[in-house]
Amino acid sequence: MTFAVIKTGGKQYKVAANDVVKIEKIAGEPGDVVTFDQVLMVGDGDSVTVGAPLVEGALVAGQFIATEKERTVIILKKERRQHYDRRNGHRQRLSTVRITEILTGGAKPTTKVDEIAKARYEKKLAALAANGAAATVTEAAAEAKPAAAKKPAAKKAAKAEAAPAADEAPAAEAKPKKAPAKKAAPKAETTEAAAEKPAKKPAAKKAAKADDKE
Repeated sequence: MTFAVIKTGGKQYKVAANDVVKIEKIAGEPGDVVTFDQVLMVGDGDSVTVGAPLVEGALVAGQFIATEKERTVIILKKERRQHYDRRNGHRQRLSTVRITEILTGGAKPTTKVDEIAKARYEKKLAALAANGAAATVTEAAAEAKPAAAKKPAAKKAAKAEAAPAADEAPAAEAKPKKAPAKKAAPKAETTEAAAEKPAKKPAAKKAAKADDKE
């Protein structure tokens, strides 16, 4: 069984073909080919080659899978009777890599880019970008709502400004009111009826009353 000891991120890892290892964060996208040229040891069965410090012509190739955050590590510091208590958390970012081949003698890697994983990653990025655009649109709509709510007040102010202008319009434009027609004929009839009535004779009445008393 061929194995190798590589150095990356200040740490050493023993790897073999088809191994999936988590190492310190490295640059890359899912499906990319990554290589490690700091090989400290190469073993093939009973024969082992140790570098001084590196093995010349040795190379380890693999495929980048993803970079993710690990579980939270709690950092707690406390001093008794000193009222000192600090609690913090840390999540380390680690990259996952699948080892594909271990090469010696200056051979070049034959590992190819995983097009399927790369397409999935690009599709995921497009979905995230679409969600982000939708979120920005909703935020813009939410910000536009208060401005739309203030429009009635502006309309009221415009109406208030237009009202004095209507009051200041010239009086000539106002429609004249029609005067009610006078009923002259009925008054004339009443005067004629009053003329036809017999005149009162108060003297005759008084004489008649005097005779009755006697």
